[in-house]
Amino acid sequence: VRFRSKQWYQRRVRGIKAFAESLEIVPFTLAENAGLPPINIVTELRNRHAMGEAMAGINVKKSCITNITEENVLQPLLVSISAITLASETVRAILKIDDIVNTR
Repeated sequence: VRFRSKQWYQRRVRGIKAFAESLEIVPFTLAENAGLPPINIVTELRNRHAMGEAMAGINVKKSCITNITEENVLQPLLVSISAITLASETVRAILKIDDIVNTR
């Protein structure tokens, strides 16, 4: 049971890390579409968040990372939750279909 619990825990951790990595495509794409260096921007954004600046975000007009609330850039939480939920459900459906195809 202990061995199984460690396996289960490791799978969950891997799943959470993969989900977190998949969310990083959003700022990467935003930076890329704005003509900014996406790797540098995402790295700086990640560092700012690690230092406790939870409201740090990409300021496309100034081409840098700033405190988004000070810039009055706000998005309703429901919009973000709906988008992430829909994307997650879509991926789950694709994986479910892929699993069915692989078993045949």
